[in-house]
Amino acid sequence: MERVQASLVRSDSLSDFARIMKAGTNGGSTSGKKKNRLNLDQEKVKNGLGQLVLTVVKLLHELLERQAIRRIEAGSLTDSEIEGLGVTLMMQAQEIERLRKEFGLEEEDLNLDLGPLGKVL
Repeated sequence: MERVQASLVRSDSLSDFARIMKAGTNGGSTSGKKKNRLNLDQEKVKNGLGQLVLTVVKLLHELLERQAIRRIEAGSLTDSEIEGLGVTLMMQAQEIERLRKEFGLEEEDLNLDLGPLGKVL
């Protein structure tokens, strides 16, 4: 097994270390402080997380709908199971819609763009 040695930075002055660390984060300049800081707006974080969660929930809901249709077409469900499944899926869709409005999101906001993979929904 090969042994890895840690490299050490040695300096007689803490100010040298501080200068090196600062150079790694914003080029050593004090004028660029704000652009490298993480600015978290509580409302944007909340809506971003809500958007992500609702997108995943909506995706799962659509997958459940498709699976239900396959099972109905295959004839593997009784009439009462079909009815219960329909009511459940309808209630889920209404709750997703309510939460979407609660977070102030549009329908297209739940269709996230995954770049080369395309849209989620």
